[in-house]
Amino acid sequence: PEALAAVFPMELIRQEVSAERYIEIPDEVLDLYKTYRPSPLFRAVNLEKTLGTKSKIYYKYEGGNYSGSHKANTAIAQAYYNKQEGVRRITTETGAGQWGCAMSFACAHFGLELLVFMVKVSYGQKPGRKLLMNVYNAKVIPSPSTMTVSGRRVLEIDPDSPGSLGIAISEAMEIAAEDPYTKYSLGSVLNHVILHQTIIGQEAILQMAKTDDYPDVVIGCFGGGSNFSGIAFPFLHENIVNGRKTRLLTIEPSSCPKLTKGKFMYDFGDSAGMTPLLPMYTLGHNFMPEKIHAGGLRYHGAGTLVSQLKKDGLVEAKAKMQRECFEAGVLFARNEGILPAPESTYAIAGALDEARKADIEGVSRTILFNLSGHGHFDISAYEKYFENNLPDHELTNAEVEHAISKIEFPA
Repeated sequence: PEALAAVFPMELIRQEVSAERYIEIPDEVLDLYKTYRPSPLFRAVNLEKTLGTKSKIYYKYEGGNYSGSHKANTAIAQAYYNKQEGVRRITTETGAGQWGCAMSFACAHFGLELLVFMVKVSYGQKPGRKLLMNVYNAKVIPSPSTMTVSGRRVLEIDPDSPGSLGIAISEAMEIAAEDPYTKYSLGSVLNHVILHQTIIGQEAILQMAKTDDYPDVVIGCFGGGSNFSGIAFPFLHENIVNGRKTRLLTIEPSSCPKLTKGKFMYDFGDSAGMTPLLPMYTLGHNFMPEKIHAGGLRYHGAGTLVSQLKKDGLVEAKAKMQRECFEAGVLFARNEGILPAPESTYAIAGALDEARKADIEGVSRTILFNLSGHGHFDISAYEKYFENNLPDHELTNAEVEHAISKIEFPA
């Protein structure tokens, strides 16, 4: 915990290392949650009919709030705890922009300034999200930038660097460490972030009970772990405590396959090595992912909790190409009327796989996936899909070995 005190408020550090099963949600946080929670759980009846499947497909929709994604669940909590401890400004990273938008409004609500380092490739791909952050009074900087030592170091090596979440995290942490009234917020990976997101799965269990049904498999896309863990961990609790047999399945990009091809080891959570060393499945903290449109999934490592569960065989992982996922997203939109965020299309593709596999096996399964956000700011990505201009990239084993071999630790 001492290593985290320079950049995180003490209450979030306490939650990070807490062994308590439940932590009470403050009234001020609940008041904002009530504006959009509980989030709806739908059965994808039209999609089922189009597929001709015997299986039942449900989805938990997290896009109906001010940020358009599940990220609001932890942004509100983190902004509140920072405000309570006298913090004046927060720095953070954002990939595709959902987290930046979520944190921007949360900071505005609690009277905090916000500085966002947005991964440069997404800054160019998704100008709408940058503008929404500005509307919520956040300052947004494309990363890597000349504003920080870590950013300048990257630009010296590669002036045209597209950036990565690892680089943006380094820049945000560097600024936070320089000012006692500034703290850093992370949108995924860490335990306290996952804790806040478990409201998704807790609601889903109660909602599924009202349908007199229960999922055989729970699916989430995977970047750092917050969205998957949010829906899956309460079901994991049911597996462990009550003997349920629900499979928990992550779907990650083939271009950034830390869970399916990475190495379980201690590594940094950022490119400059400012975080403590964390046990995780990783491709190396200096790994530069391909410029896929699911910017929220372009992260080199997996959160410690999910990594350990994967290592212990309690969660499964698959990797998919982006074209297959966009195809699944379009099929979903045409049947269910919601345009999914590029990240969410990976979960949809996983759900379609499970339904088709069940039909081949001659069984009916109950499938639940987390629709983590809408894609209203991602129209340009869908345009590229329809233009047949979305390249696929699968990281080879040789490329993985090369990336991991480049991991450097301070002497």
